Amino acid sequence: MSLATAHAQVDDHSHDDHGHHHKETFVTKYIFSQDHKMISKQYLITGLIMGVIGIAMSLLFRMQLAWPGESNAIFGALLGKWAPDGVMDADVYLALVTIHGTLMVFFVLTQGLSGTFSNLLIPLQIGARDMASGFMNMVSYWMFFVSSVIMIISLFVEAGPAAAGWTVYPPLSALPMAQPGSGMGMTLWLVSMAIFIASSLLGSLNYITTVINLRTKGMSMTRLPLTIWAFFVTAIIGVVSFPVLLSAALLLIMDRSFGTSFFLSDIFIQGEVLHYQGGSPVLYEHLFWFLGHPEVYIVILPAMGIVSEVMAVNARKPIFGYRAMIASILAIAFLSTIVWGHHMFVSGMNPFLGSVFTFTTLLIAIPSAVKAFNWITTLWKGNLQMNPGMLFSIGMVSTFITGGLTGIILGDSTLDINVHDTYFVVAHFHLVMGISALYGMFAGIYHWFPKMFHGRMMNKNLGYVHFWITAIGSYGIFFPMHFVGMAGVPRRYYENTAFPMFDELTDVQVLMTVFAIITACAQLFFAFNFIRSIFYGKKGGQNPWKATTLEWTTPEEHIHGNWPGAIPEVHRWAYDYSKVDENNEYIIPGQDYIQQHTPLFDGEEELQH
Repeated sequence: MSLATAHAQVDDHSHDDHGHHHKETFVTKYIFSQDHKMISKQYLITGLIMGVIGIAMSLLFRMQLAWPGESNAIFGALLGKWAPDGVMDADVYLALVTIHGTLMVFFVLTQGLSGTFSNLLIPLQIGARDMASGFMNMVSYWMFFVSSVIMIISLFVEAGPAAAGWTVYPPLSALPMAQPGSGMGMTLWLVSMAIFIASSLLGSLNYITTVINLRTKGMSMTRLPLTIWAFFVTAIIGVVSFPVLLSAALLLIMDRSFGTSFFLSDIFIQGEVLHYQGGSPVLYEHLFWFLGHPEVYIVILPAMGIVSEVMAVNARKPIFGYRAMIASILAIAFLSTIVWGHHMFVSGMNPFLGSVFTFTTLLIAIPSAVKAFNWITTLWKGNLQMNPGMLFSIGMVSTFITGGLTGIILGDSTLDINVHDTYFVVAHFHLVMGISALYGMFAGIYHWFPKMFHGRMMNKNLGYVHFWITAIGSYGIFFPMHFVGMAGVPRRYYENTAFPMFDELTDVQVLMTVFAIITACAQLFFAFNFIRSIFYGKKGGQNPWKATTLEWTTPEEHIHGNWPGAIPEVHRWAYDYSKVDENNEYIIPGQDYIQQHTPLFDGEEELQH
């Protein structure tokens, strides 16, 4: 039997399976769904809700920094006993910082971004009926949901939520008696993260298996859209590095509950010598950052893939340097696993080892620069369609470059020691990872909203308002923060009034807080636009952006199985935009794009990308 015949039989069999589906109930369609499109929406809605909570927390502690020690009715209303007379308690400040970081890094930017778009796009863009395992996909989401609920429950325990920074370094995280936020709240944090990691691993294994095994006929690896490459490599990084964080969490639970000393040694509390000996908190730092730095790229790589796709579509040009873009994704993935030590330059690291980590850290700037230059070249002389998705993509390139430049300073051990644990670090990673990934997420939502919600489009004018206020506000928050950091203001401090030399910087804190409030309010435009467009957005047709990839060949109305008939066969790469013949005329007259399933015309050659 030939491969083509076998493939056709698989297609037919798959079509039969999906043609005779049992009638779905509300529960099987919307709650315990095994359809990747519905699961992507579940990830998105959950991630957005967690994002709202995370942003609200950031506004609370920014207000504390801007007006330290002042009574505030908002504190009293939201924090209750943690804000007596409307003045924020010092213990809850670090808890807010901790949970904000945890929610934004893991629950919004990891699963909210990767979970949403990997689920939505992998089967649609590679030509598959669904994920390799729909059941595993459903279990992955529900484990994510359970971990989200446990994390939120931790906000309401008597002694307060976890309060050791989002990195939860020992001994604050390992000794239940260390402070109020080291009690039940920390235990729930660890349980939530253990379930979250299991969810992430199940999802990642599913994504990898689907990309390797379920590509449609003709969909070679070099015809995959860059989105799929980004999701595929991100899943591989997750499988390699997340188990290390799981081991750190389990050892931490053992130190907390079973008297072990993996991360504890020679601890004194109020003059009393505790029985712990032989462990090292620096061991925990190694385990955490072995995930922690690849986590930066687990967050940013999906955004990079989304931006590459949105830019090519809206520049009406092929992506510049397709193979170089793939190579840079692979190089970033590899290098991200050998640079974790730059987070630990001030931990007493051997200077020679510090120089090794400096070298590998600065090396990662090369593939990052390749991506930035290729995006800029893709835009160059393109027929740019400035819709909200395109604006957020360009904004992502801007924040990635500006945030990345400060990474060169922090990657050098000699320079890093001067600004480590100051607001300079906060400014750097919020721009290069946080804001950049959020821009990628917004670009993806605006671009693929019609594919998620039955062909409906988001309002373009509201999208413009959302982008410009967010873009100006984000720089208004984090650009001044670099200078506050260079002045030496330490991060995670409840207030800086004990240091007279920082008094003159209070006005800068107020400025950043005002920008933070304005930027948060801009997200209300997005929320209104998003919810309203689900029900009342105008229909954009099957392929509203005139794109080339396979997801735009599926019907507007969702069916479990994606295509009603046979799966399309792929004949060309994913970026045939503005392709012309020898007479400088479009290959298809009057049409500046050719979809991937369109066979090559007589005399036409596939681009050597």
